[in-house]
This record gives sequence, structure tokens and C-alpha cells, in this order.
Amino acid sequence: MRYSLLDRSRTREGRPEAAALRDSVERATTAESLGYHRFWVAEHHGVPGIASGSPAVLLAAIGQRTQRIRLGSGGVMLPNHRPLVVAEQFLMLEALAPDRVDLGIGRSLGFTAPVREALGRTGITADEFAEEVARVREHLEGEAPITARPAGGTPPPIHLLATGTGLRTAARLGLPVVIGGPVLLAEDVGERIAAYRREFRPHAGSVPHVMLSMDLLVAGSDAEARELALPEIRAMVRSRVTGAFPPLESPASIRGRELGSRERDRLESGLATAWAGSASTLRPRLERLVETAGADEILASGTTFDRAALAESDARVAELLG
Repeated sequence: MRYSLLDRSRTREGRPEAAALRDSVERATTAESLGYHRFWVAEHHGVPGIASGSPAVLLAAIGQRTQRIRLGSGGVMLPNHRPLVVAEQFLMLEALAPDRVDLGIGRSLGFTAPVREALGRTGITADEFAEEVARVREHLEGEAPITARPAGGTPPPIHLLATGTGLRTAARLGLPVVIGGPVLLAEDVGERIAAYRREFRPHAGSVPHVMLSMDLLVAGSDAEARELALPEIRAMVRSRVTGAFPPLESPASIRGRELGSRERDRLESGLATAWAGSASTLRPRLERLVETAGADEILASGTTFDRAALAESDARVAELLG
């Protein structure tokens, strides 16, 4: 079972937003020393809680500080870009970090209506998305009418961030798939993934590959792990109330706030379903999911306010999955 990390460059109360990018670079170097297979970064625009709006730029910086770990995007949101530009960016990364680059592609649009308007794209159908993914691959493989450069290198593999229609698109195009969020909790997750494997059409020798993405946090006890999960879950709950995804706050700050009953219920519900706990608690739960999904890899995406505690969790995750 391979284990990898997705880092969202989360901002934190009391620290400059730019520090989140330096934190991501530091986390990547540590992940390499812990034996993680991949280190992926995110793309979000106009979100107060996330500093990374350009995965390719951040990956270039990480590539200069690492030697072995694979680098990728989780993901580039294709509706925001033209296929040629995406291909050029990742061919450049591949040239700078040979045989280490992945291109994770998603379909999500901007977080809010003003952001979507600023990005100039208000919607994209599943079929349009599939066509654009295919165009990116043509550019990467040198099969398009216009040659994306630098040419002649190894095309970075494409991974599709997927839910329902995304799984079908990945199967039709013969691509590895990344599954996360509510899909992991769905009763039919095993059936969906079985259908992906059954309908998979190989491309240039590709085989099905399923990566499960989850906000995984491991501590010495379940109570400690829940405390680590609190800042991210609180931010998610606040985003539903205010429409803005905020920077991370410390657990002490959150506990000291007056919370309404609805917000408190949502917080407790999030903590109850979080992938946060001790190794002994999480191991059987993870084993059941991996067996049900037939997963090939875990992409851990947990984060918390305390950076030292996050580093310790990353080490515990590596020990648990390794």
C-alpha cells in the first residue's frame, strides 16, 4: 500500500498568508524523509484559508528542495485553464524534476460566484470536461496539432479527481482515479469502484489505479486526534455559514467561542465522522475501506493549526500505512 500526502497550503490565524507556502515546502521535505510516495498541492482561488492558487509554481519550488518524492497537483482545476497551458506547465516541471511529476486534474470551479466570474468560467459539462482532459493528454504526448514544449520528455501521468461521472470519465479515458469526500462514506463506494475497474479502457498500457483521499490525522489517543481535527472542521462549518473558508484557528480559540446550537451540532457531526484517531482505532477502519474499495494508495490530506502536531501526525500516518 503506497501512502502519499496532499497539502492545501492552509493559512493560520496570526501568521502571514505567504508563510503557508513555505510551510508546504517544509512539509514536502519532511514527507520525503518519511517515505511518502507523492506530495501533491492544491489549487484554490480567492480563498482566505488557502494560499496556493498555482500548483505548478509551488511544485517548482518543492522540486528544488527534494530529490525522490513524486510531485503533483491535487489538482489543477481544468475549467480554469486551457489544455495547452496546463500541458506546458507540467512538461516544464517534468523537465526540471524528471520522472517525478504527476498531473492531477479536477473539474471544480471557483469557491464563490465572484471568483467564478473572475476566472471567466461558469460551468462545464461532464462531456466537455472529458474532451478537455483528452486534449491535455494529446499535448503531453505530442499528439496535438500544436506541440507543447519542452517536447521529447516523458509525459507526466494524468490522475483524475473523481466522484460519480468522474469515475466513468476516468474509466473511459484509461486514467488513474482519486476518490475522496462523501464518496468514501457512501454505501455503494465498492460498487462504484468495481464499475470503474470493469469499464476501464487501457491507454498506452495503463491499468486501473485507485487512490483514496482523506483528511487523515493520527495522534496518541482518539481525544488528541479529535483536537487536531477541530480547526479544519470548524473552518468547514464556518464556510457553510459565511460563504468564506477561513484560516485555521487554534483549538483553544475555538473552544472559547460562543457557538450556536446548529453550528455546535455540525461541529460534533464532523468530528464523529473524521478520519482522526489513534493508530489502533484507525487501522481496522482503514483496512475495511481499503478492502471494500480495492484501493492501491492512500492520499492523506489532514491538516491542523499546530504545525509541530501536524508533523508528528504525518510521521504517525507514515508508520500506520507503511
